[in-house]
Amino acid sequence: MTEQPVSRTMAGDITGDTGAHGLDARTGPPSEHEEFHGRPASWVVTTVVIIGFIVGGIALCIGPNWVLFWVGVGIVVLAGIMGAAVHIFDDWY
Repeated sequence: MTEQPVSRTMAGDITGDTGAHGLDARTGPPSEHEEFHGRPASWVVTTVVIIGFIVGGIALCIGPNWVLFWVGVGIVVLAGIMGAAVHIFDDWY
């Protein structure tokens, strides 16, 4: 008879017993990543992008007001340039 997966394991994972908290006694916790939530400059860029999308969305809802829409697009483009300048893509794990 084949071994059945233990409770709190993925199907096909039959590595052994798990403790009360679902941890394998031989390998420790499932992942030990330090928490990293990005740099403040990256959050500023993200906020500016969101503001640009909000401006553009409001512009489409109230008219459409094409001048305000393109202002929102310009804000998003400038935020993209800012993101490239602060190396925003270096923030992920």
